[in-house]
Amino acid sequence: MNYLAHVFLAGPAPADRVGGLIGDFVKGVLDPPPPGLDAALIDGVRLHRSIDSFADRHPAFQRSRARVSAARRRVSGIMVDLFYDHFLARHWTALAGQRGFDASLPASTAALYREVGNWPGALPPSFIEVFARMAAHDWLASYASSAAVALALDRMAHHRLRQPNALAGAGAELLDHYDGFEADFFLFIADAEGHAAALREGRRCA
Repeated sequence: MNYLAHVFLAGPAPADRVGGLIGDFVKGVLDPPPPGLDAALIDGVRLHRSIDSFADRHPAFQRSRARVSAARRRVSGIMVDLFYDHFLARHWTALAGQRGFDASLPASTAALYREVGNWPGALPPSFIEVFARMAAHDWLASYASSAAVALALDRMAHHRLRQPNALAGAGAELLDHYDGFEADFFLFIADAEGHAAALREGRRCA
């Protein structure tokens, strides 16, 4: 999953949302917490990792990966992560308004960026570098635009993946199978919400 989906699935607790946002930047074991990472964020990172594993096994997510062209199949997971953030952003008002978020996506992302600011010195340095650009350009709200998703994939192709790779130009595939990806997303997100909610409930009962 990509940033916006992890924040959405993390639920109403700010620490879980921030932990979900930084999950890809936290490596290795979590007990004890990695140096410099606030222990209050660990549950959110654990949830992030569980959601990623859940997505990899989910039939709808696997079906979305199969929709990707053979030439880009090796990077299909990255593509589908971004595509699902696009649909979440497009349908944010309907999906998030009753789940502890503002019904306005820009208002929700602005609140999230403020929540991240409440953890100075307690975040992975590699995330802090990315977060400055994320907040400045409001990446998360921008995913509502298919053009912004395409741009994000192109940036990843040139700056995050080993060269050469097939990710450049991958945004076009969202439009090629738009209705299919959207149908997969709705099936996945309903099940992912149930998975995440069960994990949070189990944590409270432990």
